[in-house]
Amino acid sequence: MASGGAAARAAEEPPPPEPPAEQKPPPPPPAQEEFSFLPLVHDIIKCMDKDSQDVHQVLNELKNKFQEMRKLISSMPGIGVSPEQQQQQLQNLREQVRTKNELLQKYKSLCMFEIPKE
Repeated sequence: MASGGAAARAAEEPPPPEPPAEQKPPPPPPAQEEFSFLPLVHDIIKCMDKDSQDVHQVLNELKNKFQEMRKLISSMPGIGVSPEQQQQQLQNLREQVRTKNELLQKYKSLCMFEIPKE
């Protein structure tokens, strides 16, 4: 009799959304120093103060760093998801948590499990 009720409850619960098949794990995040442009800007200013010819080399380094960061940002997971889609996903996940909490409370109220007292 208890198994019939559990099957009915399981039929009521919507299946969790399946992740896209093409999802790959995110790349490891770069070190914090790699995000800083300030040292390069400082080097450019120093080169300009000294009237050095190295300013073009440092400017190219800054340009390359900007390109690397653009690539990193475009490869971040979820970057192509609109704010509306993000809100919908968040709402769906919150609804799943609420449903699962309700089911958990129902299972606890069945007194089938002994909860150890600490």
